[in-house]
Amino acid sequence: MNLGFYIILSAQFLSALADNALLFAAIALLQDLSAPSWHTPVLQEFFVISYIVLAPFVGAFADALPKGRVMFISNNIKLIGCFAMLAGLNPLYAYGIVGFGAAAYSPAKYGILTEYLPPAQLVAANAWMEGATVAAIVLGAILGGLMLNADISGHILMHLPFLGDISVAKLAIVLITLLYIAAALANLFIPSIAMDHRPPKRNPLFLLHDFWHSFKLLWRDPLGQVTLAVTTLFWGAGATLRLVILTWAGLVLKYDMQKATQLTAVVAVGIAIGSVLAGRYVKLQDSIKVLPAGIVMGLVVIGMMFISNPLIAAGLLMVIGGLGGFFVVPMNALLQHRGHLLMGAGHSIAVQNFNENLSILVLLGFYALMDRAGWPMDWIIIAFGSFISLSMLAIQIRFRRIGGIEHI
Repeated sequence: MNLGFYIILSAQFLSALADNALLFAAIALLQDLSAPSWHTPVLQEFFVISYIVLAPFVGAFADALPKGRVMFISNNIKLIGCFAMLAGLNPLYAYGIVGFGAAAYSPAKYGILTEYLPPAQLVAANAWMEGATVAAIVLGAILGGLMLNADISGHILMHLPFLGDISVAKLAIVLITLLYIAAALANLFIPSIAMDHRPPKRNPLFLLHDFWHSFKLLWRDPLGQVTLAVTTLFWGAGATLRLVILTWAGLVLKYDMQKATQLTAVVAVGIAIGSVLAGRYVKLQDSIKVLPAGIVMGLVVIGMMFISNPLIAAGLLMVIGGLGGFFVVPMNALLQHRGHLLMGAGHSIAVQNFNENLSILVLLGFYALMDRAGWPMDWIIIAFGSFISLSMLAIQIRFRRIGGIEHI
C-alpha cells in the first residue's frame, strides 16, 4: 500500500470518528430535551433515510467527479449538520443533514479503492478500511463518552470562556466539528484518479432509471445476490445491536451513558480483529466460505440474555464483533469487485448502501416499536439473535442452490 492509500484511509478515519462521536452527543442532546426513549432509534432512522432516498443519485455523483473531491464536498455537508444542531435545530432533523453528507460520502470512499488498487489488493484494502472504520467506532464511542462527562466538559469550558454557558452535549458537538474540519483538510490531499464509468447523462429521470438497472443487475448476478444479502443483513443488524447494547448495559449492568458507550466499543474491537484475520487468511475467491460465521454470530447474540457480569459481557461482545468482521470484510470486497465489473464502483456501492440502509431503517423501526410496546429486553435479544442466525442460514442454503464461485 502506498502513501495515497493511507491518505484515503486517514480522511475516512477522521470523518467516521466524528460521525460516531456525534451519534452519542445527539442522543445526549435528545435526553436534554426530555425526548422519549424510542426517539433514539428514530434518530438513526433520520440519518439513514438519506442513503435510501439519495441512492439513485449519489452513485452517479461519485462517478461523475474525482472521488477525493466528492469526499470533500460530502464531509462539509456533515459539518453543516453539526452547525445546525448547535443553532438549535431539532437533533432529528440536524442529524438527518449529517446523514445526507454521509450518503454522498460512502460511494466515493469505497469506490476509490477499486479505481486506485488492483483486484488482488481489494480484500487487504477492505480490511484496512474496515479496521479504520472500526477504530473510529471504538474511539468515537470512547471519545463521545468522555465528552459527555460533566467533570471533563467543565474543565474544558474553564479554558474556553468564549463558548459561554452551553450544555455538555453542545460542547461535545463543538469539539466534533473540529474533527470534521480535520477530515476536510485530509480530503484535499487525496490523489487525483482518472474517473471510471462516468454517467452519460445527469437528468434525474435517467439517473433513476440507471439506478434501477444497476439494482436489478446486481441482484440478478449470483455473486452480487449473495454478497448484497449478507452485507445488507450485517449493517442492519449492527446498527440495531449498538442501540440494544446501550439499553441492555443500563438495565442489566447498571451502566451510565459513558460506560455503556465504551461497551459498544468492545464490539468494534472484535470487528477489527475479525477484519484483520479475514484480510490475512481469506482470499477473494474463497469469500463465500465465511458464511457460517454469521449463523454462529446470531446464536452468540442470544447468549447476552444469560450474562450479568461486566467482564464476561465484554468478552461475549468481542466474540460477536469478531465473527461479524470475519464474514463482512470478504463479502464487501467481493461485492465491490463484482459491482466494479458490472456497472462501476460508485453505482454498485450506491445500490449496496440503498439495501443496507433500508435494512437499518426496517430493523431500527422494529426495535423502536418493540421498545414502545414495552417488550422485555430478553425478548428483544432472542428475536434479534434468532433473526440473524435464520437469515444467514437461509442465505447459505440459497447460495448452495445457485452454486459456488467458478471465476472472479
